[in-house]
Amino acid sequence: MKKVGIIMGSDSDLPIVQKAIDTLKDFGVPYEVHIFSAHRTPAEAAEFASSAAKNDFGVLIAAAGMAAHLAGAIAAQTVLPVIGIPCKSNTLDGIDALLSTVQMPSGIPVATVAINGGVNAALLSIEMLALSDDALREKLIQKRQKDHDAVIKKNNEIAANL
Repeated sequence: MKKVGIIMGSDSDLPIVQKAIDTLKDFGVPYEVHIFSAHRTPAEAAEFASSAAKNDFGVLIAAAGMAAHLAGAIAAQTVLPVIGIPCKSNTLDGIDALLSTVQMPSGIPVATVAINGGVNAALLSIEMLALSDDALREKLIQKRQKDHDAVIKKNNEIAANL
């Protein structure tokens, strides 16, 4: 199975990235986590992204706040799918990161999840890998059913108590 590469611009993004890590672990998907900044370590970020395919990665996740150029900088160096996680900051509540991540020029796509959307970034990467992995696809189907059943259970409890 291909690995998921998770790159964060700063260790302050770790609480959001941890949710992605936990989700990947739950599905048994291999991953690596790195800190590379689009601005402070651009050569290292570019080297990681440009060599990701040959290093057996299938999807890359990039988490960054504020200017949030990391996902775009990564996507510019690879044809692997890149998923951006805009991270909330103290100044603009993550809107700045969301706009920086989602407004990519034509030709360099970045899939973007919600602000602080670590779980969905992991799930989207798993869905991408599941295109060629039936066992992984089955795990996704089972998770959806479990989530469905949990909502129905809560609905039944509310209906019985109210």
